[in-house]
Amino acid sequence: MQAALAVWLVLSLLAGTGAEEMCGGPPKTSSRSISAPQLSTEERLSPHMPESLRCDACHAIAFQLEEQLRKAEGKTGRKALSESDYVEVLERSCSQGWDSYGVLELDGEKRLSGPGMLRQEPMSVMVLGGPWPARLSKMCHGYVGEQGEAQIYGAHRRGPAALRELLCHGEKGACAGSKAGGPAPAKATQNEL
Repeated sequence: MQAALAVWLVLSLLAGTGAEEMCGGPPKTSSRSISAPQLSTEERLSPHMPESLRCDACHAIAFQLEEQLRKAEGKTGRKALSESDYVEVLERSCSQGWDSYGVLELDGEKRLSGPGMLRQEPMSVMVLGGPWPARLSKMCHGYVGEQGEAQIYGAHRRGPAALRELLCHGEKGACAGSKAGGPAPAKATQNEL
C-alpha cells in the first residue's frame, strides 16, 4: 500500500496534479491599491485654502463652531451664553487644533474630510496635518471677524442649518451658487447673459 501511495505521489507531482489542484489552492485575494491624493503646488504650499476646497472648509468650520457653542451651553446649564462667554468660545474654537481634518480623493476629486463632513470614503488615504490645520484656523478667524460674534451666535441659536447658511451659503459664502457643496460655478460673461 505504501508503495502504491509513493508511486501515485511521484506521478502526481510529475504530471502537475498536486494537492493544490486536488484540494483547491489558497483562495484568491483581490488586492486594491489606494494612493494618497496628488496635491498641486497651491494645495501643498499656499498659506490660503485652495478655492476648490473652500466650501468643504466652510462646512468643517460651521460644524466645529456649532459643536463648541453647543458644548459650552450644555456646561453652563443655561440656554443662552452671555456675550463674553460666546466670544471666548468662538475664539477658542478657531484657535483649536484642526489636526483631524485632511484631504482625500473621492471620485477623482479632492475633498476636505474630517468630523462633521458629509461624504466619507470607507477605503481612502487621507492626508492629515501639513497646511490644513493652519488654513482652517485662518478661515475660521476670518469668518468670525467678517460676520461678528453676535451674528454667528444668533445663527447658532437658530440651528446648525442657519449657521451653515450664514457662513457658507450666503451671498459671499464659499459655497454660494454650488449644488453639491463643491466650489461655486464660474460667473457668466457678458456675452452669456
